[in-house]
Amino acid sequence: MNETPMDGKSAPLKVSVVLPAYDEAEGIEGVIARIREVMDPAGWSYEILVADDGSTDDTAQRARDAGARVVSHPYNMGNGAAVKTGIRNAAGEYTVLLDADGQHPPEKIPELLAALSTFHMAVGARTADSDTHAHRNLANFAYNALASYVTGRRIPDLTSGFRAVRTRVAREFVSLLPNTFSYPSTLTLSLMRSGYAVTFLPITAAKRKGKSKIKLVRDGSRFFFIILKIATLFAPMKVFLPASLSMFLAGVAYGLVKIFVLQEPYGPTSAMLMTVAVLIFMIGLVSEQVTQLRFDQASRDHPGRGDS
Repeated sequence: MNETPMDGKSAPLKVSVVLPAYDEAEGIEGVIARIREVMDPAGWSYEILVADDGSTDDTAQRARDAGARVVSHPYNMGNGAAVKTGIRNAAGEYTVLLDADGQHPPEKIPELLAALSTFHMAVGARTADSDTHAHRNLANFAYNALASYVTGRRIPDLTSGFRAVRTRVAREFVSLLPNTFSYPSTLTLSLMRSGYAVTFLPITAAKRKGKSKIKLVRDGSRFFFIILKIATLFAPMKVFLPASLSMFLAGVAYGLVKIFVLQEPYGPTSAMLMTVAVLIFMIGLVSEQVTQLRFDQASRDHPGRGDS
């Protein structure tokens, strides 16, 4: 990876504004200019870091010309990979993540940063009046509902890529983040299930510049499995218990039908379903114990985790 040298500063940077970018030459300079218009009068020491994901156009050069620090991948590795590169290279105490396509309002950055005085991460949750497609709104509704079940807390926008997070906290979960567009889901669920404080602030997203790189079927199914992966990683009984209970009830119901309706012995199928249900429950129980041990170890490694 090639990296432009960072200007030395006597005081440590407070904020790193990270923009993952792939072929965003059309609008990258305008986004950087809007960020400067917001951050210059805000009084924060900051940098703008563009994580160029192997763009085939002049995204990187235009970003440099606009005054951003650029870290470039040698080839396209994925949006999540660019985000991870940005987090690893961020010099600020706080990291702001937003898309380079112009759909996220930089004017909301100070509000997100202000929330970090209390919370570990603040997410810009897109409101109903955002310029988004109907099919994405429907998919997001399903993802939000499933994620809310997993975390036990209402999540208004699981997939928003606009957020501010304490850099040290984000780096704890870099290895968990996928290299795809699913990184916001993973980061949100990981922090919430690990006991970090997360808040959601309403934003109105604009129509992006250029062509969207998210594919509904491919990335939509990936989001779904990411949620299940995080659920089994942080709250396994949220997955194993419903699966076990459903299979057990199916076995009981099938046995009752065989006995009272078909006038036959309940048969091996019912017994197999109930046995498998018990095995699934036991696997979930063991997974829950492993998860608790991991949380206990994390608490020892990070004794101030719950502190604001």
